[in-house]
Amino acid sequence: MKKILVTGAAGYIGSILCNRLLDKRYEVIGVDNLSFGGEALLSLINNNNFKFIKADIREKNLVNNLVKGVDSIIHLAAIVGDPACAKEPDKAKEINWDASVNLFNCALNNSETKRFIFASTCSNYGKMKDETFVNENSTLNPVSLYARLKVDFENYILNSNTREDFSPVSLRFATVYGLSPRMRFDLTVNEFMRDAFFNGELVIYGEQFWRPYCHVEDIARAIILSLESDQKLIDHNVFNVGDTSENYQKKMLAEEILKLLPETKIKFVHKEEDPRDYKVDFSKINSILGYKITKNVRDGLREILEALRNNVITEPYSKKYQNI
Repeated sequence: MKKILVTGAAGYIGSILCNRLLDKRYEVIGVDNLSFGGEALLSLINNNNFKFIKADIREKNLVNNLVKGVDSIIHLAAIVGDPACAKEPDKAKEINWDASVNLFNCALNNSETKRFIFASTCSNYGKMKDETFVNENSTLNPVSLYARLKVDFENYILNSNTREDFSPVSLRFATVYGLSPRMRFDLTVNEFMRDAFFNGELVIYGEQFWRPYCHVEDIARAIILSLESDQKLIDHNVFNVGDTSENYQKKMLAEEILKLLPETKIKFVHKEEDPRDYKVDFSKINSILGYKITKNVRDGLREILEALRNNVITEPYSKKYQNI
């Protein structure tokens, strides 16, 4: 049985991922400092194949011990998002850069560890120069501390000299949405549906700007695919994670919401500039790894609406559903 270390295990993506890894009979070590609580892992605590360690990855000695006996590392732990990194820039640098470099080096120096899977972001692309799609070979233009740290660490691991049997890979996630045990409502799709349902109206700034979107379940599937694919295919490689058909302008998201909640009043506040505006091509991960999504934005909006209508999520405006 392969042993997988997941940092950021109690997070929005991590809590889904740990469940799916356990479904596939992996032995999982989940690490998290529980900045947003640990309720997302409650259903896993009694699973014999799951071990949770409350820890901060900035603790160097602890990290060196964590990687021992681990086959692969999935590195999700980070200060996530532009606002959170801007609010605590020193902490963001410590975790997203210093601690990440140390974790990678510990993994590289541990002969048992064969793969290092890094959670990056399509925010690395920043702003398109024209209306064409960006891909993995496009020039990166990070416009925030969050994205700059992601780019720096990507470059560090992908340009590293490693053992022949050790393979790093970077996954650039589209903007994530959907239900998770550690729910977030500071993500565009989730936030728009919440506001439309409870307020009957939606105020959208910069309706013309583009982003790609991907369901959190499909993000987890892409991570597992990179874990299980032929090592030669992922070695020192980078993949956008999503589907090319799932690029949306904000006004297009509003149109999807109106199909579900037709009485919603939509107000657009026009903006001439947005530092992030990009359509992403996701054909590489499909052609090389055979990846396909299983849910689209409309599916995600429906499931969030159902959860809100049935009071599955209480107090969706609570701070606990945000990263800042």
